[in-house]
Amino acid sequence: MNPAIGLIETLGLVALLNAVDAALKAANVKTISGVLKLDGGIVAVVISGDVSSVRAAVEAAAEAASRLGELKAAHVIPRPDDALLPVFLGAATS
Repeated sequence: MNPAIGLIETLGLVALLNAVDAALKAANVKTISGVLKLDGGIVAVVISGDVSSVRAAVEAAAEAASRLGELKAAHVIPRPDDALLPVFLGAATS
């Protein structure tokens, strides 16, 4: 079974770093992407772990990002398809 993934997206790098720090401290999760740079100063990161850990980590990250900056999005995908991550993270697909 695939682990869950969580996505955290903020306006500005400082808010994202604070959010990721809170997520990693809140639950047993790991980052599976570097900082994803999007248009207009929006940055994102992807975390992974079991479903309950990712939910707790994303909640902690969203709260931390909201306190320091602007949270754009926070989402949990419980059991992503095997094809999702390579496409999303930019890896070559076969």
